[in-house]
Amino acid sequence: MPGIKLVISDPEKGRSIQIEVDETKARALFDARLGQKVDGGSLGFGGYEFLITGGSDRDGFPMRKGIHGPVRKRVFIGSGPGFHPPYRGQRKRKMVRGDTVSEDIAQLNLKILKKGAKDIFE
Repeated sequence: MPGIKLVISDPEKGRSIQIEVDETKARALFDARLGQKVDGGSLGFGGYEFLITGGSDRDGFPMRKGIHGPVRKRVFIGSGPGFHPPYRGQRKRKMVRGDTVSEDIAQLNLKILKKGAKDIFE
């Protein structure tokens, strides 16, 4: 299994960086859910604390809050993530990924909550 791409954003600086972590570090994220805080030490970023804000699986289906487990489901939705209606009130059945991180996730979006001593962006 290849690693997971982490897109880490810093709301203070308004920047983001994409880092790929290997399988052993990625295992620390498995079974974490959207909106959950993650310790950065397990990912190789000592002193950092992250918030999981989103992601997508290997086939490009976005993770969606409210769908429990690491499953893919066809759900009837009227707003993002996964669907952005062209006109007000439109809803559509779309395939989305559940809110739990598993080995099928290819990209994970993280937001920095607490910074460590070393800057990630250098």
